[in-house]
Amino acid sequence: MCFHSAVELHVPTVLDALAVRQPDVPALVQGPGTTTYGELSRRTDRLASVLLAHGVGRRARHDDVEPWESPHEHVALYLLNCPEYLEGMVAAWKAGATSMNVNYRYVADELAYLLEDGRAAAVVVHRRFLPTLREVHDRLSERPRLVLVVDDGSDHELPDWATPMEDALATADGGVPGDVRAGWSGDDRYLCYTGGTTGSPKGTLWRQDDFLRSALGVGRRDGTPYGSLDELLDAANPGLCTLPAPPMMHGAAHWNALSCWMAGGTVVMQQVVDRFDPDDVLDAVDAHSASSLLLVGDPMARPLLAALERRSGPPPSLRHVVSGGAVLSPTVRDRLLAAVPGLRVIDVLGSTESGRQGVASSDADSPAPGGFRPAATSVVLSEDLSRRLGPGEPEIGWLAQTGRVPLGYLGHPERTAATFPVVDGVRHAVPGDRARLHPDGTVELLGRDSVCINTGGEKVFAEEVEVALTSHPEVVDAVVCGRPSERFGQEVVAVVQLVDGATSTDDDLRAHVGVHLAGYKLPRAVVRVPLVVRSPSGKADYRWAASQVAAG
Repeated sequence: MCFHSAVELHVPTVLDALAVRQPDVPALVQGPGTTTYGELSRRTDRLASVLLAHGVGRRARHDDVEPWESPHEHVALYLLNCPEYLEGMVAAWKAGATSMNVNYRYVADELAYLLEDGRAAAVVVHRRFLPTLREVHDRLSERPRLVLVVDDGSDHELPDWATPMEDALATADGGVPGDVRAGWSGDDRYLCYTGGTTGSPKGTLWRQDDFLRSALGVGRRDGTPYGSLDELLDAANPGLCTLPAPPMMHGAAHWNALSCWMAGGTVVMQQVVDRFDPDDVLDAVDAHSASSLLLVGDPMARPLLAALERRSGPPPSLRHVVSGGAVLSPTVRDRLLAAVPGLRVIDVLGSTESGRQGVASSDADSPAPGGFRPAATSVVLSEDLSRRLGPGEPEIGWLAQTGRVPLGYLGHPERTAATFPVVDGVRHAVPGDRARLHPDGTVELLGRDSVCINTGGEKVFAEEVEVALTSHPEVVDAVVCGRPSERFGQEVVAVVQLVDGATSTDDDLRAHVGVHLAGYKLPRAVVRVPLVVRSPSGKADYRWAASQVAAG
């Protein structure tokens, strides 16, 4: 369903207008390098012209494709965090194409699957990843027509089908033709790949206008849409400054960056981008006076806290810590509030398939509620997807989103129908999160159904056991999964990383979890590892955890 308001939002249209209003305001900063809004507009114009010169642009009219089909050519972004990542997103839209995110940890088979599934017509790649791209290039049924290489100091030889990005920009004509600009629309698609931890990656397709409103929350403070582009520009806040710490290849990070840009603010990137370095992140926050920092749950917040404790004081500019993609445990949230005076911690509930569904916000004077305060468009559906549950109903249901939701999964009509069902005549997005609606209207998030453990007929959600475990003072990190059991069908097993010198026994850990959860949810076994492996964004890798359990 399409929603048409007084102004249809479109990222390049807003950014180019901001470039006229505030050309010298920094749009992007990484280390000593700064890109202003004016420079951002010019660079993305040139990159768009390079794409168009290689036939990478619009391939069909919006109305001529099914919801699970894309009217655009796709530009794969195979990059660590760098200015070129966000420039690539904007330039693709300017050319009438759209970008697709690539997980840079993928091995050749995974990369080949993704590029085939997304039909990548162009690739923008860091030089360090050329060996893997070279391995799959000739295997692709449709080879990319353009491969632009971003220099990163590595010395891999360029194949004859690749061109240095800066060389291509230096010879570009620098303009986007008028007929291409005339085609810019809020109906242009935003494409984001999700999954791969518990299943094959899926490309989620949004109308750009719906994505900006539902996922990024662009609009007036009361939630209503802007009546004109001028109204949006008048509300710009050039003093806004955010640092999204996770990899841009995950939605949480580039959503945070694009949201800041839609408000006319500055996006800061840390300099150490091949791993999470909390000291480097805090140095960047301090150096550029960032007021907001995006993390992904405890796996990023815990080392950040350790780094804060090593310093004489927190960065004075830091006012907000936002967690997206994973929930902060109460223990870690309280430690953050104690470590940074005046801080507000915001947990954002949402997914690639649903957009923003709720928030839980707290500061030193206002503790977080027992659950998330849902958005007006968020509901909990019954187990059989036949109805909406009311506040206080004890049934565990499915967290769902209504209103502005994605169109579907790229190339997958069956997956589209399953994830975006029609209930009581209304289209919903049901990404797979299980939830309970409390009497006060707050939502208790229980976890993904795909990692739910059925033990003796009882459902145990991995995330709730992980939160209980990580509240133990000697547990650094934990991932929980199920393993086969003759007696129970499945049993709960915890893979844990403990602090150096820990003395807690397995029974001590189970007793701690038993203070918070019912007995059937306690881990029947504990596998101790020197390091819990997670994705670069900090999300749990359940396939890895299962392999540790099998080996243990």
